[in-house]
Amino acid sequence: MRMHLGALAGAAALTGALSFVLLATAIGTDFWYIIDTERLEKSDPGAQDRLGNANRSQPEPLSSHSGLWRTCRVENQCTPLMNPFWQENVTVSDSSRQLLTMHGTFVILLPLSLILMVFGGMTGFLSFLLRAYLLLLLTGTLFLFGALVTLAGISVYIAYSAAAFRAALCVLEEGTLLDQVDIHFGWSLALGWISFISELLTAAAFLASARVLHLRRGQDQPI
Repeated sequence: MRMHLGALAGAAALTGALSFVLLATAIGTDFWYIIDTERLEKSDPGAQDRLGNANRSQPEPLSSHSGLWRTCRVENQCTPLMNPFWQENVTVSDSSRQLLTMHGTFVILLPLSLILMVFGGMTGFLSFLLRAYLLLLLTGTLFLFGALVTLAGISVYIAYSAAAFRAALCVLEEGTLLDQVDIHFGWSLALGWISFISELLTAAAFLASARVLHLRRGQDQPI
């Protein structure tokens, strides 16, 4: 039992640290959403003018990659996204207000998951140190809740990206051009998904540790 509990402690520490590092990296990087217009620019040189790059002697590439906080061009010229928390005294359309609400939701949920992991790490260390069944159970539940928060944040971001794409189609009115634009999610989002899985594994390790400790105490009790 002792070897089993030690292995679970090591697994929980490894997956917990991995989930924290991956989610922190995902939140801090700008490759959640990637727009690649290289194929369009090669096949249609005038596309840049029609997509809003007119009146420039040397048009800039339209390719970009976006994160939770900003969007960046190929030349690494980044501009912050609209602040989702200053909607007061600002007149925006219903669709724009919905996008701001969704943006504000996932930029709260994903950092909140990091905070939950920090608290989970502290309670997890104490639970293994003290061999406390209830604390192990609490830590497992905390990591499970954090995984659900991460899942909710990623899901809202995916829905936000789809809504933003539909809004861009309505404004742009150049649907035929977008057929030659490669739009896809990037590796930052992939890190978020891996972090979610690691959080689930961490929760499972803590819950399994609580069960092992409970069974061990049951066997140690005199009959």
